[in-house]
Amino acid sequence: MGKKRIKTIQADNLKLSKKKLKKKTRTCVETGRAYIQSSYNNTIITFTDEKGDILISSSCGTLGFKGAKKATPYAATLLVKETIEKIRPLGLKKVKVFVKGVGYARDQAIRALAFNGLDLISIKDITPMPHGGCRPRKPRRV
Repeated sequence: MGKKRIKTIQADNLKLSKKKLKKKTRTCVETGRAYIQSSYNNTIITFTDEKGDILISSSCGTLGFKGAKKATPYAATLLVKETIEKIRPLGLKKVKVFVKGVGYARDQAIRALAFNGLDLISIKDITPMPHGGCRPRKPRRV
């Protein structure tokens, strides 16, 4: 008796969840932002609209690169190419680029954005830099 009751509750939840599901419709976006985060281990690119809502995001690890190959400039080039192919149906043409990190692939990713048909409005480096900060350690006495 207890098992049947659980099944009916789950069935009711499924019916409710089916009613709530709505298909998202994406509007065409001409201008947006591209955030490139490049570290020594991976490269991540995120495309957003002007408000900051994420349109698509991807990394070199999702393309199948493993280990140290994720941080190479070649992997970043392929990442940008694949991500632009996915975002083409949205009509994105002009992009403001924000680069974060100190990896090797950051410059190549910017070049790949320009090479694959996007107009770069501006390029800004938003890498966090310490200023002031904590007190340094005392000097070592030998």
